[in-house]
Amino acid sequence: MREESTVQDPVIRMIGTRNVITRTNLPVGDYAANPYVGCTHGCIYCYARFMKRFTDHHEPWGAFLDVKQWEPVRSPGRYEGKGIFLGSVTDPYLPEERRFRRTRALLEELKGSGIRLSIQTKSDLVLRDLDLIQSYPDARVGFSINTLDEDFRQDMDNAATIERRLKAMETLHDAGIRTTCFISPIFPGITDAESIMERVRNHCNLIWLENLNLRDGSCRAAVMEYIRGKHPDLIPLYEDIYLHGSRAYWEEEDRKMREYAAGRGLDYVRNDDTSRRPFEAPPLIVNYFFHEEVRKTGRKGSNA
Repeated sequence: MREESTVQDPVIRMIGTRNVITRTNLPVGDYAANPYVGCTHGCIYCYARFMKRFTDHHEPWGAFLDVKQWEPVRSPGRYEGKGIFLGSVTDPYLPEERRFRRTRALLEELKGSGIRLSIQTKSDLVLRDLDLIQSYPDARVGFSINTLDEDFRQDMDNAATIERRLKAMETLHDAGIRTTCFISPIFPGITDAESIMERVRNHCNLIWLENLNLRDGSCRAAVMEYIRGKHPDLIPLYEDIYLHGSRAYWEEEDRKMREYAAGRGLDYVRNDDTSRRPFEAPPLIVNYFFHEEVRKTGRKGSNA
């Protein structure tokens, strides 16, 4: 298996932390765990680059990685029935995971705890831990895929190729693991979400849709520079969305995605994937374009 192309010789250091598991207000779990700080996938759109503020690193985002060492998880059984999300700000299966095995160590610690495991990654390295993942009841593994165009993917990140992600998703699904295709971030005018859904709908249980988030200033600058260089015709659209705050594009995409789902006989909801469905059921499409509204108001998900 070819190694992911990644940052040459990233700065790596070991850091200590009392607890790798923290509470989260994300709509996909009760707790989050990130065995690493920083990310050598170096996605230019990564909203998590804000984490750099909490480190002593001066290197660019993507050029450093902190490897967490934590105290043993105390009484893992207390998490029974709770949802834990691995990879809220750092991919748990970076290339360096082959060497440091911190994600596998955490999975081994939590084995038998009864926790509801959810993993999000851009890497097929997750297949290494198939044995452990299968030991968790109703576990699910998500793959971030926002294009089928490998040239665009290479412009965006240093992670595994799209084909490798798709093959890993299929392998896990065939092994009885619930899988999620996270179509994120959707680049206005570039990401063809319908084509991705057509490609994955027989190999996943969930499809999440998320809009491109450019709240971080450095992330916004990097993306806008890319658009000016590669897609100058889209500048008016991006300025309308990200400078003037227009929601029109996402509302239209919401309509189109709902129409796509209806045409395929798929269920479509907004901001809520709590529905428990048989493994063999067609995938549920969950639109997270407007999840910030839910976070601010504390409302539950809606079919509206």
